[in-house]
Amino acid sequence: MEWSCRKFQVYIEIGGYADSAHANNMKSNLGFIFSPAERNFKKPYFTILNIYYLREGLFIKKNKDRWQAIQNGEITDADEMARSFTQLVDDLGYAKTFYPTSRVTQYINTLASRIFLSIYRNRKEETNRLSKFWKYDVPSVMYRRRKVLLFSFVVFAIFCAVGAFSASKDPGFIREILGDAYVDKTEENIRNGNPFDVYASESSLWMFFQIAMNNLLVDFASFFQGLLFGIPSMLILMRNSVMVGTFEQMFYEKGLGQQFFVTVLLHGLLELTALIIACASGIVLGKSMLFPGTTKRMEAFKRGAKDGVIMVVSLIPIAIIAAWIESYITRHYKMPIVYSLCVLIPSALFIIWYYILYPIKVHKKHNEVVPNA
Repeated sequence: MEWSCRKFQVYIEIGGYADSAHANNMKSNLGFIFSPAERNFKKPYFTILNIYYLREGLFIKKNKDRWQAIQNGEITDADEMARSFTQLVDDLGYAKTFYPTSRVTQYINTLASRIFLSIYRNRKEETNRLSKFWKYDVPSVMYRRRKVLLFSFVVFAIFCAVGAFSASKDPGFIREILGDAYVDKTEENIRNGNPFDVYASESSLWMFFQIAMNNLLVDFASFFQGLLFGIPSMLILMRNSVMVGTFEQMFYEKGLGQQFFVTVLLHGLLELTALIIACASGIVLGKSMLFPGTTKRMEAFKRGAKDGVIMVVSLIPIAIIAAWIESYITRHYKMPIVYSLCVLIPSALFIIWYYILYPIKVHKKHNEVVPNA
């Protein structure tokens, strides 16, 4: 690696009649780089040391990822936090020596102060960890992994469209995806004037437990299968997206497209959001193993696993609420649309606020911009 350095000279007294062995010992202890002309001196009383230091831009580039990890709150282990504080103090001393008036010195000082407060002053644990989880941990992870979440949403939208398009071109595709029994039952319900009677075929309580368990199993399976480099998580997302598109097309061809959206999205807004986030958590896990970036692979995997766990655990109440809506409200799909909107609008606003807007707000509140190299 080629280092971009600057050099300055200082005079140092090495004392009396030092020989080269004594001088070399001093050099190794001081950690300075001596000029080649000094190697064979015998009786100098003063000598010149050439001290090299990094240019500011390279200093920032070399440490930027570590500073950013501290800034984003990715370091939570106490020992690792202490080590980071020690490194920051070293960085601060270096910056104050060579870049005393630079913004990077102020930035490092701010980071060091933040860790100092968290270690030595704020020792009293927060009384409500559950509150911290929902108010800070989940939004922070959602913002940090926003690109993966966007990728999952795009994959969902694309394969949902693929399912709808394939079903429109090949009627046999619907039966291949949804199964003959389900299609036959749905067509019978449509003929009887009860197109969505499948949601009222069982008791509400039994249906609630079935759907809730299925939702949770799918969500956690999507995360844990991310251990296989995220590929199974993507396949789960693709398969379910195609099913949703095919399901929608089946009702659209019967002239029930609008009623499908109003009915299915009663619970589907939360259920499908949970599916997208769960699959994104598996992709985060797989991505951390395949692409660790500048950090060690095991360290990147630990961070990916932690973020993935936070993402999927946050879906537990979402999956349960979606199951409750599907079991107790969706079965009344013939109710006036204003009642449906009373469920749809709050669900949509919650998703937009908690998973998009609030993470941005939390990020702006707790973070600063890393200075550019």
